[in-house]
Amino acid sequence: MRAPGPPSRRREAGRPAPAPHPSARRALGIEGEARAAAWLEARGWRVLGRNVRAGGVELDLVAARGGLVAFVEVKTRASRSAGPPAEAVDARKRARLVCGAAAWLAAHGRPGLRARFDVIACEPGPDGAWRLEHLEGAFDAGDR
Repeated sequence: MRAPGPPSRRREAGRPAPAPHPSARRALGIEGEARAAAWLEARGWRVLGRNVRAGGVELDLVAARGGLVAFVEVKTRASRSAGPPAEAVDARKRARLVCGAAAWLAAHGRPGLRARFDVIACEPGPDGAWRLEHLEGAFDAGDR
């Protein structure tokens, strides 16, 4: 006799496995990151990387302009019911971003390169237009 447990997840014969697809929330985040990158590029920034892994941390965007590199955390929300997007960058998240940025700079930095931590908050509006707010220098490495 079989021990009780969760129901079987076997597929019916002849039915293909469902194709993996991102959740609606992940798709919204991907769209927000793409819009934030395009927004930066339109303002003269060069996006050096998207979803970069450094020091075990994912950096949403790494962008450069002149002698400045910005580590950009992109926060996208469908609505403000969970609060403004930028509020999601709490002390724990800031500390992780600082560690990731330090690892990125150790691997790719050069003398005289200045670094900054930015947040771009993205929200789709009811009319389909997106609202982006760029918080330049949103926090410092010491704000952990």
